[in-house]
Amino acid sequence: MMKTKLISHLSACLIIALLNFSLISGTCLGNVTRGNDETNEILTPAPKPEPRLNGPLVYGCRPGHPFLYRIPCQGDRPVQFKIKGLPKELQVDQATGIISGIAPKKGEYEISITAKNSEGKDTRKLKIIAGDRLALTPPMGWNHWYAHYDRITDRMMRQAADVMISSGMAEVGYQYVNIDDCWMNAQKNNDELRVGPLRDDKGNIVPNKHFPDMKGLTEYIHGKGLKAGIYTSPGPRTCGGFAGAWQHEEQDARQFAEWGFDFLKYDWCSYGELAGEKVTLEGYQKPYKKMGTILKSMDRDIVFNLCQYGMGDVWKWGGDVDAHCWRTGGDLGFELDRIFDVALKNAEIGQYNKPGEWNDPDYIQIGWIGNANKMGIPELTPMPPSMQYAYMSLWCLLASPLIYSGDMSKLDDFTINVLCNPEVIEVDQDPLGKCGRVLNINKDCFLMIKDLADGSKAVGLFNRGKNPLEVSAGWNQLNISGKHSVRDLWRQIDLGTSEDKFSAIVPAQGVVMVRIINSIK
Repeated sequence: MMKTKLISHLSACLIIALLNFSLISGTCLGNVTRGNDETNEILTPAPKPEPRLNGPLVYGCRPGHPFLYRIPCQGDRPVQFKIKGLPKELQVDQATGIISGIAPKKGEYEISITAKNSEGKDTRKLKIIAGDRLALTPPMGWNHWYAHYDRITDRMMRQAADVMISSGMAEVGYQYVNIDDCWMNAQKNNDELRVGPLRDDKGNIVPNKHFPDMKGLTEYIHGKGLKAGIYTSPGPRTCGGFAGAWQHEEQDARQFAEWGFDFLKYDWCSYGELAGEKVTLEGYQKPYKKMGTILKSMDRDIVFNLCQYGMGDVWKWGGDVDAHCWRTGGDLGFELDRIFDVALKNAEIGQYNKPGEWNDPDYIQIGWIGNANKMGIPELTPMPPSMQYAYMSLWCLLASPLIYSGDMSKLDDFTINVLCNPEVIEVDQDPLGKCGRVLNINKDCFLMIKDLADGSKAVGLFNRGKNPLEVSAGWNQLNISGKHSVRDLWRQIDLGTSEDKFSAIVPAQGVVMVRIINSIK
């Protein structure tokens, strides 16, 4: 039923595009506007039965460390995976597409991946870069916070890993399954199972009773070819009042590595009490520099995420303390009605984005999420569908980490369609690592233009107003000239060619996102 509806919608879009051809000097997107009563219209086509390889074109690792990478691939299973040029230290499970082993010596290794099933095959290149840098494209995954807050359990984490596979999220590149706060013990808490000794007699941090086997948890996640993330604070307490890493930084980092975690979110929280009221730039950097140095000494790759809300212009120095991404502002859960403002603010500091160093405006919060003010049980987001498409488009054009933070047990078809469009995600994962630049048109409309590694441009035509509006992107605004083809990324359809501009009717609080490609070969 859903597939029939989608085909009908795409046909209607093509008809409208043809009818409106004269309006846009070459091509036009169909009018997909809806009012405040708009329905959850699914734009992303369902995956085809034949294999489609997705994921980044570059992948960073550190020599001699454990290596784990699940090849993102859509299509009917079973799929057989074969790789040419794989370093001898690595092996691939041909049935699952999971590459594992020990990262090779320093160097660049270009491999060719082929996925084949009964319907066809696909081939894609991947460059493995063994060296000092990780996260050569923005991290993608899930974090529990905005769904489960202090209710998180081992069972929920395992369920999230299961759903990352069954929903198709892993098939488009999501790989991290991350615990946020509240996995440790606290001195007091409404849940008695979260109260207990903060550390054992050797000083090791003690997980609460909801997490009886941390190593078992990471092994479960790794068994699916996914990666596991964890959370702590440089202060004595986390934001939720649980045990922090203060005076145990190296001991905790080693514990995280021994448990098998691959990602660390390091949250300022109670460290502010130690830093004092007038914090210098050195004071902001101190705890993160310390942990960054420690993590680099570990015998496994751990992506380092700074969460200190943009203080001290962290984007200017985050890379200097060996971080891979850093929050640029406060918790977005408190200002979801301001995603356009947050995105525009992040675009202003886009020059600090580059492979291995990413501005992080916070998580993707669509689908079923909890009220941040109440730390509530998840409810379906009140955000209009068109705004959810804009949200995902903005984050991809910004080259932001794509970390979903809704309830994985309640993923619906619409939410999956927003999260799992491989052509939209490809813009985020582009190896050039550029943040889109903004061109304001009027008080309601703006363009976000992102240069891509193949010479094409991804362009978002945004309308933050309350009514549908026509928005145009002129070739002079994009710094291009001549004949270019236009592809609608959300609908995955070609819209024809133009020699001077592209125009579209953009829904209220919505987006039309296209890729513009030089037609001259």
